[in-house]
Parts: sequence; C-alpha cells; structure tokens
Amino acid sequence: MFDQIDETMKDALQADCTRYAPSIEIISVRVTKPRIPERVRRNFEQMEEERTKVLVAVKRQRVAEKEAETQKKIAITKAEKNAYVSKIVMEQKLMEKDSLRMQKEIENAMYIAREKSLADAKYYQTMKEAEANKLKLTPQFLELKFIKAISYITKMFFGNKISNMLMDQRLLGNFLRHLKGRNVSYISCAKDCGKNVST
Repeated sequence: MFDQIDETMKDALQADCTRYAPSIEIISVRVTKPRIPERVRRNFEQMEEERTKVLVAVKRQRVAEKEAETQKKIAITKAEKNAYVSKIVMEQKLMEKDSLRMQKEIENAMYIAREKSLADAKYYQTMKEAEANKLKLTPQFLELKFIKAISYITKMFFGNKISNMLMDQRLLGNFLRHLKGRNVSYISCAKDCGKNVST
C-alpha cells in the first residue's frame, strides 16, 4: 500500500493542523521510498513466498474439495439414475410375471371347466346307459343273449339224456327248461369257456 501513503499522511496531518493550528493548510506530502536492509527484505520475501504457498495450498485444497464434491454429486446422480432404471425394470418384470400368472389362472380355469364339463357329460352318459340297461336287461333279453352265445360253440353232441352239466342252472335259465325232453348229452364250449363242459 506504499502508493497510498502520501494521501494518507496528508489527511492525517491536515486533521491535526485543523484541530490544533487552524491557519496551517497541508498542500501535499511526499514520502520517499525507504531503503530496506537486505536481511529484512529477504525475510519479507520469504514470508511473502510462504504466505503465497499457503494461499496456493488453501486454493488447491478448496479446488480438490470442490472436485470431490462434484464427483460425489455425479456418483449420487448416477446411482439414483441406476436405481430408478432398476426399479422400472423390476416393475416391468413383475408386471410380466403377473400377466403370465393371470394367463395361467385363466388357462387353468378353462381346463377345469372343460374337464368338469367332460366329467358331467360322462356321468350323464353313464347314468343314461344304466337307465337304458335297466330297461334293456330283461330275462327275455338275457335268454336271447345266452342262445346267441351258445350258438357259437364249436361242438355240440346230442345223446339220449343229460345227466349232469358243469354249468350253473341259473345261467342256463329257461333255456334248459326249453331243451327238456330233447336228446342233448355233451356240450363243448372251447370258444367261449376255454374248456370242455361235459355230462
């Protein structure tokens, strides 16, 4: 601040003169540059150099802190962006899974309804067949079936009398009564029974 010392000295002297000697007016002040000893100058320059180094270090530290803060903000922003993208991707996957689950539920419901409908139809068919069989399976119909079955026997022998047969009399039903008095002695039912039935 050596360039300002002239004005500062003039103002200070004029203030004192105005106070203690009002008739004195200071027109100008000129301070010559002092001669500083070499040792003092070197110390001053070293101090200035150290102070400059400190200021530079402080500035560098502030710059480094600002850079670190900027990197931190960038990292936070990037992490937030990645988290947001991950959240959207996860929601999309969940929606796809939910859609697949709903599709499977619909397919299962359709399958169950179809199987139930088939089971109901099969039950209805079985019940109707049972009702039809009740009406159809009369003694006369069974006798007709027996006659047709016996007509397929490969061999039939006729004789003077039938003493005993290894067939159930209930199976023969009215057919035996119908054949009473005829000459039947031996029946081989190899085709239907797989063995000979003899008297």
